[in-house]
Amino acid sequence: MRSDVRHFRCEIEDGIATVSLDRPERKNPLTFDSYAELRDWFRDLSYADDVTAVVFASNGGNFSSGGDVHDIIGPLTKMSMKELLAFTRMTGDLVKAMVNCGKPIIAAIDGICVGAGAIIAMASDLRIGTPEAKCAFLFTRVGLAGCDMGACAILPRIIGQGRAAELLYTGRSMSAEEGAAWGFYNRVVAADDLDGAARELAERIGRGPNFGHMMTKTMLAQEWSMSIEQAIEAEAQAQAICMQTADFERAYRAFVAKETPVFEGD
Repeated sequence: MRSDVRHFRCEIEDGIATVSLDRPERKNPLTFDSYAELRDWFRDLSYADDVTAVVFASNGGNFSSGGDVHDIIGPLTKMSMKELLAFTRMTGDLVKAMVNCGKPIIAAIDGICVGAGAIIAMASDLRIGTPEAKCAFLFTRVGLAGCDMGACAILPRIIGQGRAAELLYTGRSMSAEEGAAWGFYNRVVAADDLDGAARELAERIGRGPNFGHMMTKTMLAQEWSMSIEQAIEAEAQAQAICMQTADFERAYRAFVAKETPVFEGD
Protein backbone atom coordinates (compact mmCIF):
# COMPACT_ATOMS: atom_id res chain seq x y z
CA MET A 1 0.00 0.00 0.00
CA ARG A 2 1.44 3.36 -1.02
CA SER A 3 2.37 6.01 1.51
CA ASP A 4 3.69 8.54 -1.04
CA VAL A 5 0.60 10.72 -0.95
CA ARG A 6 0.55 14.44 -1.65
CA HIS A 7 -2.47 15.92 0.07
CA PHE A 8 -2.48 14.23 3.47
CA ARG A 9 0.02 12.52 5.76
CA CYS A 10 0.48 8.77 5.63
CA GLU A 11 2.88 6.44 7.41
CA ILE A 12 2.78 2.67 7.27
CA GLU A 13 4.67 0.70 9.90
CA ASP A 14 4.27 -2.94 10.92
CA GLY A 15 0.99 -3.23 9.07
CA ILE A 16 -0.58 -0.14 10.68
CA ALA A 17 -1.32 2.83 8.45
CA THR A 18 -1.53 6.19 10.19
CA VAL A 19 -3.11 8.96 8.15
CA SER A 20 -3.99 12.54 9.03
CA LEU A 21 -4.78 15.80 7.34
CA ASP A 22 -1.79 18.08 7.08
CA ARG A 23 -2.77 21.70 7.50
CA PRO A 24 -2.44 22.11 11.27
CA GLU A 25 -2.13 25.88 11.06
CA ARG A 26 -5.77 25.96 9.86
CA LYS A 27 -6.99 23.04 11.98
CA ASN A 28 -6.66 20.59 9.09
CA PRO A 29 -9.41 21.53 6.62
CA LEU A 30 -10.21 19.32 3.65
CA THR A 31 -9.68 20.49 0.06
CA PHE A 32 -10.90 19.14 -3.27
CA ASP A 33 -7.53 17.43 -3.65
CA SER A 34 -7.41 15.85 -0.19
CA TYR A 35 -10.99 14.58 -0.56
CA ALA A 36 -10.15 12.90 -3.86
CA GLU A 37 -6.82 11.48 -2.75
CA LEU A 38 -8.28 10.08 0.47
CA ARG A 39 -11.11 8.49 -1.54
CA ASP A 40 -8.65 6.86 -3.92
CA TRP A 41 -6.33 5.74 -1.10
CA PHE A 42 -9.13 4.02 0.81
CA ARG A 43 -10.38 2.41 -2.39
CA ASP A 44 -6.91 0.97 -3.00
CA LEU A 45 -6.73 -0.20 0.61
CA SER A 46 -9.29 -2.92 -0.02
CA TYR A 47 -6.67 -4.71 -2.16
CA ALA A 48 -3.72 -4.23 0.23
CA ASP A 49 -2.72 -7.23 2.32
CA ASP A 50 0.20 -5.35 3.90
CA VAL A 51 -2.11 -3.09 5.96
CA THR A 52 -4.14 -4.64 8.77
CA ALA A 53 -5.63 -1.53 10.42
CA VAL A 54 -5.77 2.24 9.98
CA VAL A 55 -5.45 5.06 12.48
CA PHE A 56 -6.96 8.33 11.25
CA ALA A 57 -5.09 10.68 13.55
CA SER A 58 -5.30 14.28 14.65
CA ASN A 59 -2.52 16.70 13.79
CA GLY A 60 -1.38 19.68 15.83
CA GLY A 61 -4.10 19.28 18.44
CA ASN A 62 -7.04 19.10 16.01
CA PHE A 63 -8.71 16.43 13.90
CA SER A 64 -10.29 18.48 11.11
CA SER A 65 -12.19 21.73 10.63
CA GLY A 66 -14.09 20.27 7.67
CA GLY A 67 -14.29 21.67 4.17
CA ASP A 68 -11.96 24.61 3.63
CA VAL A 69 -13.92 27.88 3.52
CA HIS A 70 -11.71 29.44 0.85
CA ASP A 71 -10.72 26.37 -1.17
CA ILE A 72 -14.11 24.60 -1.16
CA ILE A 73 -17.03 26.65 0.22
CA GLY A 74 -16.30 29.73 -1.86
CA PRO A 75 -15.94 27.90 -5.18
CA LEU A 76 -19.10 25.85 -4.48
CA THR A 77 -21.20 29.02 -4.47
CA LYS A 78 -20.23 29.59 -8.11
CA MET A 79 -20.77 26.05 -9.45
CA SER A 80 -23.58 24.71 -11.60
CA MET A 81 -25.94 22.01 -10.31
CA LYS A 82 -24.07 19.38 -12.34
CA GLU A 83 -20.76 20.43 -10.80
CA LEU A 84 -22.23 20.54 -7.31
CA LEU A 85 -23.65 17.03 -7.66
CA ALA A 86 -20.27 15.75 -8.86
CA PHE A 87 -18.71 17.23 -5.72
CA THR A 88 -21.29 15.87 -3.28
CA ARG A 89 -21.05 12.44 -4.87
CA MET A 90 -17.27 12.57 -4.59
CA THR A 91 -17.43 13.37 -0.87
CA GLY A 92 -19.90 10.54 -0.36
CA ASP A 93 -17.54 8.25 -2.24
CA LEU A 94 -14.92 8.88 0.45
CA VAL A 95 -17.31 7.51 3.09
CA LYS A 96 -18.19 4.54 0.88
CA ALA A 97 -14.48 3.83 0.36
CA MET A 98 -13.88 3.90 4.12
CA VAL A 99 -16.83 1.59 4.78
CA ASN A 100 -15.80 -0.83 2.03
CA CYS A 101 -12.00 -0.83 2.49
CA GLY A 102 -12.04 -4.07 4.49
CA LYS A 103 -9.77 -2.72 7.23
CA PRO A 104 -10.77 -1.53 10.70
CA ILE A 105 -10.35 2.26 11.00
CA ILE A 106 -9.71 3.95 14.34
CA ALA A 107 -10.27 7.70 14.53
CA ALA A 108 -8.08 9.44 17.13
CA ILE A 109 -9.90 12.70 17.78
CA ASP A 110 -8.44 15.73 19.52
CA GLY A 111 -9.66 19.30 19.40
CA ILE A 112 -11.80 20.45 16.49
CA CYS A 113 -13.69 17.72 14.61
CA VAL A 114 -16.44 19.38 12.62
CA GLY A 115 -18.27 19.20 9.30
CA ALA A 116 -16.65 16.70 6.98
CA GLY A 117 -14.11 15.99 9.72
CA ALA A 118 -16.95 14.78 11.94
CA ILE A 119 -18.18 12.64 9.05
CA ILE A 120 -14.76 10.98 8.73
CA ALA A 121 -14.82 10.25 12.46
CA MET A 122 -18.37 8.90 12.15
CA ALA A 123 -17.42 6.68 9.19
CA SER A 124 -14.57 5.11 11.15
CA ASP A 125 -15.16 1.82 12.96
CA LEU A 126 -13.89 2.96 16.35
CA ARG A 127 -13.31 6.37 17.89
CA ILE A 128 -11.00 7.47 20.68
CA GLY A 129 -11.37 11.05 21.87
CA THR A 130 -9.74 13.46 24.28
CA PRO A 131 -11.49 15.70 26.81
CA GLU A 132 -10.78 18.59 24.43
CA ALA A 133 -12.51 16.94 21.46
CA LYS A 134 -15.37 19.01 20.05
CA CYS A 135 -17.41 17.27 17.37
CA ALA A 136 -20.08 19.10 15.37
CA PHE A 137 -22.10 18.22 12.29
CA LEU A 138 -22.52 21.88 11.47
CA PHE A 139 -24.00 21.71 7.97
CA THR A 140 -27.22 23.53 8.91
CA ARG A 141 -25.15 26.38 10.32
CA VAL A 142 -23.91 27.14 6.80
CA GLY A 143 -27.36 26.92 5.26
CA LEU A 144 -27.26 23.27 4.19
CA ALA A 145 -29.11 20.12 5.26
CA GLY A 146 -27.81 17.85 7.97
CA CYS A 147 -27.99 14.89 5.57
CA ASP A 148 -24.40 15.06 4.35
CA MET A 149 -22.17 12.13 3.35
CA GLY A 150 -24.43 9.55 5.00
CA ALA A 151 -24.89 11.34 8.32
CA CYS A 152 -28.64 10.68 8.55
CA ALA A 153 -28.04 6.96 7.99
CA ILE A 154 -24.91 6.33 10.03
CA LEU A 155 -25.01 8.72 13.01
CA PRO A 156 -28.38 7.48 14.38
CA ARG A 157 -27.00 3.95 14.40
CA ILE A 158 -24.13 5.09 16.61
CA ILE A 159 -25.81 7.44 19.09
CA GLY A 160 -29.55 6.97 18.52
CA GLN A 161 -32.16 8.75 16.42
CA GLY A 162 -33.08 11.54 18.84
CA ARG A 163 -29.52 12.48 19.72
CA ALA A 164 -28.45 12.40 16.08
CA ALA A 165 -31.45 14.53 15.12
CA GLU A 166 -30.49 17.16 17.71
CA LEU A 167 -26.92 17.38 16.47
CA LEU A 168 -27.92 17.44 12.80
CA TYR A 169 -30.69 20.05 13.24
CA THR A 170 -28.77 22.40 15.52
CA GLY A 171 -25.20 21.88 14.33
CA ARG A 172 -24.08 22.29 17.93
CA SER A 173 -20.90 20.82 19.30
CA MET A 174 -20.99 17.44 21.06
CA SER A 175 -18.65 17.44 24.04
CA ALA A 176 -16.31 14.57 24.78
CA GLU A 177 -18.39 13.76 27.86
CA GLU A 178 -21.56 13.53 25.79
CA GLY A 179 -19.82 11.56 23.06
CA ALA A 180 -18.57 9.00 25.56
CA ALA A 181 -21.97 8.68 27.28
CA TRP A 182 -23.77 8.34 23.94
CA GLY A 183 -21.42 5.72 22.52
CA PHE A 184 -19.81 7.91 19.87
CA TYR A 185 -16.43 7.44 21.54
CA ASN A 186 -15.24 4.00 22.53
CA ARG A 187 -13.12 5.72 25.14
CA VAL A 188 -11.78 9.13 26.12
CA VAL A 189 -8.13 9.51 27.07
CA ALA A 190 -5.79 12.37 27.89
CA ALA A 191 -4.43 14.20 24.86
CA ASP A 192 -0.89 13.01 25.59
CA ASP A 193 -2.12 9.42 25.53
CA LEU A 194 -4.24 9.66 22.36
CA ASP A 195 -1.73 8.50 19.76
CA GLY A 196 -0.49 5.68 21.95
CA ALA A 197 -3.99 4.45 22.75
CA ALA A 198 -5.01 4.49 19.09
CA ARG A 199 -1.83 2.71 18.04
CA GLU A 200 -2.21 0.10 20.77
CA LEU A 201 -5.78 -0.65 19.70
CA ALA A 202 -4.74 -0.81 16.03
CA GLU A 203 -1.92 -3.22 16.85
CA ARG A 204 -4.25 -5.40 18.90
CA ILE A 205 -6.73 -5.59 16.04
CA GLY A 206 -3.92 -5.94 13.51
CA ARG A 207 -2.77 -9.17 15.10
CA GLY A 208 -5.76 -10.73 13.43
CA PRO A 209 -7.53 -12.74 12.32
CA ASN A 210 -7.45 -10.19 9.50
CA PHE A 211 -9.69 -12.10 7.11
CA GLY A 212 -12.17 -12.43 9.95
CA HIS A 213 -11.95 -8.69 10.64
CA MET A 214 -12.58 -7.94 6.98
CA MET A 215 -15.65 -10.15 7.07
CA THR A 216 -16.84 -8.52 10.31
CA LYS A 217 -16.55 -5.04 8.80
CA THR A 218 -18.32 -6.18 5.65
CA MET A 219 -21.24 -7.64 7.57
CA LEU A 220 -21.53 -4.64 9.90
CA ALA A 221 -22.09 -2.50 6.81
CA GLN A 222 -24.24 -4.85 4.75
CA GLU A 223 -26.60 -5.92 7.52
CA TRP A 224 -27.99 -2.40 7.93
CA SER A 225 -30.36 -3.09 5.05
CA MET A 226 -31.15 -6.72 5.86
CA SER A 227 -34.00 -8.30 7.77
CA ILE A 228 -33.08 -10.43 10.78
CA GLU A 229 -33.64 -13.57 8.72
CA GLN A 230 -31.41 -12.29 5.93
CA ALA A 231 -28.73 -11.23 8.39
CA ILE A 232 -28.64 -14.61 10.10
CA GLU A 233 -28.29 -16.37 6.75
CA ALA A 234 -25.60 -13.94 5.59
CA GLU A 235 -23.65 -14.46 8.80
CA ALA A 236 -23.95 -18.23 8.42
CA GLN A 237 -22.38 -17.96 4.99
CA ALA A 238 -19.69 -15.54 6.18
CA GLN A 239 -18.75 -17.74 9.11
CA ALA A 240 -18.61 -20.86 6.91
CA ILE A 241 -16.17 -19.03 4.65
CA CYS A 242 -14.03 -18.03 7.63
CA MET A 243 -14.00 -21.66 8.80
CA GLN A 244 -12.09 -22.52 5.64
CA THR A 245 -9.18 -20.22 6.50
CA ALA A 246 -5.86 -21.39 7.82
CA ASP A 247 -6.20 -18.93 10.71
CA PHE A 248 -9.22 -20.89 11.97
CA GLU A 249 -7.13 -24.06 12.05
CA ARG A 250 -4.25 -22.19 13.67
CA ALA A 251 -6.56 -21.01 16.43
CA TYR A 252 -7.77 -24.56 17.02
CA ARG A 253 -4.25 -25.98 17.20
CA ALA A 254 -3.14 -23.20 19.54
CA PHE A 255 -6.13 -23.80 21.81
CA VAL A 256 -5.36 -27.52 22.00
CA ALA A 257 -1.72 -26.74 22.78
CA LYS A 258 -2.76 -24.07 25.32
CA GLU A 259 -0.90 -21.41 23.33
CA THR A 260 -1.82 -18.00 21.99
CA PRO A 261 -2.71 -18.23 18.30
CA VAL A 262 -0.52 -16.36 15.82
CA PHE A 263 -2.69 -15.36 12.90
CA GLU A 264 -1.22 -14.92 9.43
CA GLY A 265 -4.19 -13.61 7.52
CA ASP A 266 -4.89 -16.57 5.26
